Amino acid sequence: MPKKPPLLAQLAGIGPGLSVNGAREQFGAICYRLNNETRALEVLLITTRESHRWAIPKGWPMEGRTGYQVAEQEAREEAGVSGKVSKKPFGYFTYLKSLSDGERVPCLVQVHLLKFEKALDHYREKGQREILWCSCFEAAVKVGEPELKRLFRLLHDRKSKIRP
Repeated sequence: MPKKPPLLAQLAGIGPGLSVNGAREQFGAICYRLNNETRALEVLLITTRESHRWAIPKGWPMEGRTGYQVAEQEAREEAGVSGKVSKKPFGYFTYLKSLSDGERVPCLVQVHLLKFEKALDHYREKGQREILWCSCFEAAVKVGEPELKRLFRLLHDRKSKIRP
């Protein structure tokens, strides 16, 4: 019986030659803070520029930068937030990226936590995206990627271990 290609490859319509290593790599940040009034944990969502889906700041690898440095830069450029980013990945998720030429490619996103410190007045993509601070549960409802939903739930479950 022939072996089926990975599920992500099936969803992308790519043949059985695709392996986990065939996915394109990206780096993202789950930005979090404690609400000043309620002291509840909140996470940051942004909309994508083309489809206006809810997502986290993420981007392609950058020469000379580590994964956590890329995640930190993407949070700054896409959402206008800065803070302390964890060097250790918090987790991973996969999704299908629609490129400008219409091609859909599988991506594996390495996610780092970023503890919010301040909002920037000026940043590269200001006005191009909506920004929303919400609970981990609301974020899990709004995003489409099952593995990203799981990361929000995991963050909620571990919130007592995250220092304010």
